[in-house]
Amino acid sequence: MITPVVADRVASLADDQLPAYVYDLGALRRHATAIRAALPAEMECYYAAKANPAEPVLHALAGVVDGFEVASGGELAHVSAAVPTARLAFGGPAKSDAELAAALRAGVHRIHVESTHELRRVGLLAASTGTSANVLLRVNLPLATGPVALAMGGLPSQFGIDPADVAECLDIVDRDERLVCHGVHAHLASGLAAADQVTLAGAIVDRARRLPVTEVNIGGGMAVDYKAPTARFDWVTLGVGLRDILARSPGVRLRIEPGRALSAYCGWYAAPVVDVKRSHGEAFALIGGGTHHLRTPAAKGHDQPFDVLAMDGWDLPWPRPGVADEPVTVAGQLCTPKDVLARRVPVARLRVGDRVVFGMAGAYAWNISHQDFLMHPRPTFHYV
Repeated sequence: MITPVVADRVASLADDQLPAYVYDLGALRRHATAIRAALPAEMECYYAAKANPAEPVLHALAGVVDGFEVASGGELAHVSAAVPTARLAFGGPAKSDAELAAALRAGVHRIHVESTHELRRVGLLAASTGTSANVLLRVNLPLATGPVALAMGGLPSQFGIDPADVAECLDIVDRDERLVCHGVHAHLASGLAAADQVTLAGAIVDRARRLPVTEVNIGGGMAVDYKAPTARFDWVTLGVGLRDILARSPGVRLRIEPGRALSAYCGWYAAPVVDVKRSHGEAFALIGGGTHHLRTPAAKGHDQPFDVLAMDGWDLPWPRPGVADEPVTVAGQLCTPKDVLARRVPVARLRVGDRVVFGMAGAYAWNISHQDFLMHPRPTFHYV
């Protein structure tokens, strides 16, 4: 699972450079290029920067994706500075006036509006800033998503506009020359397989075509399976399905906004094994790091996939602690039993001084972690 360039970099790091995040930007760009090739040429693919907004990641994706989706004023400022020529879409709930005004001044390509009140505020701010606002109405369409990792819509939710309010939104647009409504945004679920995503996309487009719109943004939510780190979302099946939808929907422009499914596979989190011990018959490996750096497994309740990078050298006058050919639980430095990254995972060999390298850490990893809890040193960052 670990790429050779990442393994080499992790092995070369000094002890005081650990824990460390290492990103394979070449692998990221190849993955993004394959995704873009699988999709219809006439549709757009934006990267959801919330998944990983690191500047080198944005640079690697610029020119492959068609733009970036940002969800706060901070992300707007950061991405605008990192890739100043990129198209941006600005979404997210509870946008402040300052954020909306900044988006208008920046000339973002689209603002995803979440309510009638927000739409009116956008119009007022457009007038005060002497600009116009290009918007998509984020609608919480009453569509079944089936069992998914996260349901963002299709049920009562803080996200999006109730379908009953869409007519009022269109009337607001008609009466305000500063507002230009291009279409509908409908990110309803995360964790969808390709076939389910096609089915949902078709239903979204069919609903959207009842309105006077030309664009439909179906959001992201492509499934990433942490239990199967070598498996990938079936972008070819999605591309074929979206081509069929476009063929029967003349005049409609499609857009998607993948985040995790684009960048998860480009990042690794490496930490040293500080101790190996047993508790009530089970083996535990304690690392110099933890969920304060990589919160994903605790947040999602899964085992983060990992490789063990063997490191030579032992100069202490007692046997090197370790385990061989048995399951081990990998835990971190925090004073909480929730600081566990993987439970009872079989390993061939793992010893104090080796390095555990967690894969699939390129999205929703460092940037969502409770980094200052216990005030441990932050990891170092490396881009290869």
